Amino acid sequence: MRDIVVIDAPSNLGLRPPSPGTVPGCYKLAGALRDRGIVRRLGALDGGVVVPPRYDLAGWRPGDGVFNAAAVAAYTPRLADRVERRIRAGQFPLVLGGDCSIQLGASLALRRIGRYGLVAVDASADFRHLGNSPAGSIGAAGGEEVAISTGRGQDDLADLEGRKPYLRDEDVRFIGIRDGDEDLAEFAELGIPSLTVGELRRLGAADAASAVAASLGTGAGAGAVDGFWLHLDADVLDPAVMPAVDSTDPDGLLPDELSEVVKSLLASPRCVGMNVTIYDPDRDPDGSAGDLLTDLVVDAFTAFHGRAGT
Repeated sequence: MRDIVVIDAPSNLGLRPPSPGTVPGCYKLAGALRDRGIVRRLGALDGGVVVPPRYDLAGWRPGDGVFNAAAVAAYTPRLADRVERRIRAGQFPLVLGGDCSIQLGASLALRRIGRYGLVAVDASADFRHLGNSPAGSIGAAGGEEVAISTGRGQDDLADLEGRKPYLRDEDVRFIGIRDGDEDLAEFAELGIPSLTVGELRRLGAADAASAVAASLGTGAGAGAVDGFWLHLDADVLDPAVMPAVDSTDPDGLLPDELSEVVKSLLASPRCVGMNVTIYDPDRDPDGSAGDLLTDLVVDAFTAFHGRAGT
């Protein structure tokens, strides 16, 4: 069995400030889950912390492109180094964020190794780019990382090490997008499969997620991938149970549904690593949302690793 290795990526570089003079609190996610014993409960190895550069918006204006771009561009290869080393060693990295821009580190790492896919379990697609949005709305890598990973976006982020794109469109899958999301039409044109909350419920969460994993083909041929990365954004949950995120979207997944989805994906031998993002302890005064998220992740790993505990 592969060892789970927990790596902290406490970066908030990809989010706009929640209010003037403040910074997003999601950089505290990793510490919050560690405080709840996630390393011990998973029987995991400790992969340490990849410390991000300073969060700094000085001088940035809408229309300037992605803010903190230089810092994200510097951080991404460092995180990729840590992830790549663990995957090449036959281990399973569990990366605790941070905002969704940390997914760029995983995508770059996997692009160095071979051809890999992405299954994003997320309320939104994080697919904002100049082809579908005005220039003034571009600026937060945490809402654009899948677009950047597929080669859409400024080259100082989308073409690190000359490896653009890190992901092919046909190797990306979305689960948990809200019904009626404006990105769905573009995905249909691009041939990027997506399962909305409503579709997931009609098909059954476990069966639908298993089918998504199986759809990322293996073996020889044009559709072959070597595996996939699992991206879990806490905002895929309904805000009634997970209010501690930067942007709440109603009509999300319930805990039991998300548990079935993640268990089914982790059960696939094609899943090579996972990240968890966006939970913000500053928005969770009683700690209940953090308890829920930690329990969900630990419980889901029972499908992957028989010695995960409670």
